[in-house]
Amino acid sequence: MSALELRHADTDEDLAACFPLMRQLRPHLADGAELLARVRRQEKGSYRLLAAWRDGHPVGAAGYRFQENLIRGRFVYVDDLVVLDSERRSGIGALLLDELSRIAKGAGYDWLTLDTALNNSLGQRFYFRWGMLSTALHFGKPLR
Repeated sequence: MSALELRHADTDEDLAACFPLMRQLRPHLADGAELLARVRRQEKGSYRLLAAWRDGHPVGAAGYRFQENLIRGRFVYVDDLVVLDSERRSGIGALLLDELSRIAKGAGYDWLTLDTALNNSLGQRFYFRWGMLSTALHFGKPLR
């Protein structure tokens, strides 16, 4: 298996290449154009998409943003973490989180957080193994 390269998907072409991967996590996305439009809007709020590339193709990705609030102070929020089904259990998810931790610490941020579905027991097991702890229960209410 060829080596991985971790780098941000910054160009339109890189983001379009990430669509099949991101659709695995976010099946409501219609196409690459929708992904591109959403990422470009979210970039105004510091969103970045870090991808793991193998042979020029994204096999894992982590979307994240720098945030601050009264409860946590300055923190990095992981919006998206996905690895191709064919690449799972190869350590890519941990590599992406390790790199996000390095980026966050380098920018002076002391906390990394994310949300996951209550029924995502495999994801929760991965996060516990990576060293994360469950610190809250997220609530939401649709307004439309």
